Amino acid sequence: MPRLIHPALPRYDFHTDVQIYISHVNQGGHLDNAQLLSLVSEARVRFFKALGYRGEGDIEGAAVVVGDLLAQYKSEGFHGETLRVEMAARDFNRYGFDLQFRMHELQTGREVALGKTGIVFVDPKARQVTPIPASVQERLQAMAKAAT
Repeated sequence: MPRLIHPALPRYDFHTDVQIYISHVNQGGHLDNAQLLSLVSEARVRFFKALGYRGEGDIEGAAVVVGDLLAQYKSEGFHGETLRVEMAARDFNRYGFDLQFRMHELQTGREVALGKTGIVFVDPKARQVTPIPASVQERLQAMAKAAT
């Protein structure tokens, strides 16, 4: 089976730091793959907070869900390390976008993971996909512009 290859972006619009806790480590002594996704989820919540939203459940009347996910592991992460998670919204469509991420260990710069989550906007009452609110796109564009 061919390996997933996900190229890093030349730049990311947002970053946050997350620490690897002992609960994130598996029996092999390194960051568990499921826990890596938990750290990405925490960073995603912080991403939306940086846009001015309280969370993912109410973004201009819509909620966001993860429609798909791709993760490419580059190296191990260990208890006590701090990971910088960088994110950028790319590949927009009518109902969402890909939230690209890159993780690296803060002290050494060692790359830990690359990937993306497919963000889909849904109407929480109708439980159906809904177009991205225009104000969300405006905030994403402003974030991208501020990062350049």
